[in-house]
Amino acid sequence: MNAYLNALSTVLAMLTFFGIVWWAYSTERQRANREAANLPFALPDESAPSQLGGTQP
Repeated sequence: MNAYLNALSTVLAMLTFFGIVWWAYSTERQRANREAANLPFALPDESAPSQLGGTQP
């Protein structure tokens, strides 16, 4: 009985993993993936003057 439970849990874990991979690379997620990939480039420039009115050394 224990072997059946181990096999079933392995199959369920594999199906879950492949389902997540399929969801992550599906065509519906392409726009969100592109936006997430460009997030580091949307950060403000660190060498730009502060917009809070303070002075930078």
